[in-house]
Amino acid sequence: MTPRIVPQSTRGVIAGFAAYGSWGLFPLFFDALRPTGPWEILAHRIVWTLLLCVVVLAIMRDWTWIARLRGQRRLLAGVTIAAFLIATNWVVYVAAVTSGHTSDAALGYFLNPLVTVALGVVVLRERLRPLQWAAVSVGVVAGLYLAIAGGAIPITALALAFSFAGYGLAKNKVGARLPALHSLTLETAILTPPALVIFAILAGTSSGLDFGDHGAGHAALLALSGVATAVPLLFFAAAARRIPLVTVGLIQFVTPVVQLLCAVFVLDEHLPTERWIGFGIVWVALILLTTDSLWNVTASRRRSRAGTDRDG
Repeated sequence: MTPRIVPQSTRGVIAGFAAYGSWGLFPLFFDALRPTGPWEILAHRIVWTLLLCVVVLAIMRDWTWIARLRGQRRLLAGVTIAAFLIATNWVVYVAAVTSGHTSDAALGYFLNPLVTVALGVVVLRERLRPLQWAAVSVGVVAGLYLAIAGGAIPITALALAFSFAGYGLAKNKVGARLPALHSLTLETAILTPPALVIFAILAGTSSGLDFGDHGAGHAALLALSGVATAVPLLFFAAAARRIPLVTVGLIQFVTPVVQLLCAVFVLDEHLPTERWIGFGIVWVALILLTTDSLWNVTASRRRSRAGTDRDG
């Protein structure tokens, strides 16, 4: 019997759901790392991820790309900026989860596509289509509503949205030439000296480091933070190679949805009515943005077919 061949697009969709689904379940993983603080978790995540990347590169004997980095100052500068932006994202996210504010993290990732579009206008001077303008405007309304109704600016959500959008922008400008594994290796190598400084500072405090103080299982989870970081990223890279960007964009909403479900139904976080209304306004913005993306892709395909027919 001939084995069934899975189409590349199907593999891409599966990989995309695996990546964004894994990121959506991150609150459960990082909640299990309590009572370790966010800075120690960040340092562990950086160091163990680098060690994992080095092991994988050693198995693959994939070292030649490192020599090609010499003299590429623009690339290294961009990757350095990206590294510190993603480190900021990581520590804010872990702090939110371990302090019982996973819903703030979910809101941040709901807002991320809107912030990405806004950065495209401000930094890259991109032109927005009418529905994109409407989506960004509704997103601003959502932010204002949450600030007024909640009595405070949603700093955690905004920090996550802007740091991750900035990370994507930095990668797009200068770092996109590196494959996912190479990029992650370089980013964590850049962040490892600051991570070691964090370890040293925490070790010098009265409470010291948590690693090993809460049993072998807890220590193993801290070490597995490297696997938890690398695997979804590699799934994402596999998806991005096989399916259109608009499909990746639609699948990304799996992450904040799963995060929100984890917050409410597993971590027992209480969301007041105004927070649910704020989420609803954000969803209106995301629907507008998604509709625009789908219409634009459909229109592009029609123009492409029309051009092919004329050429024929």
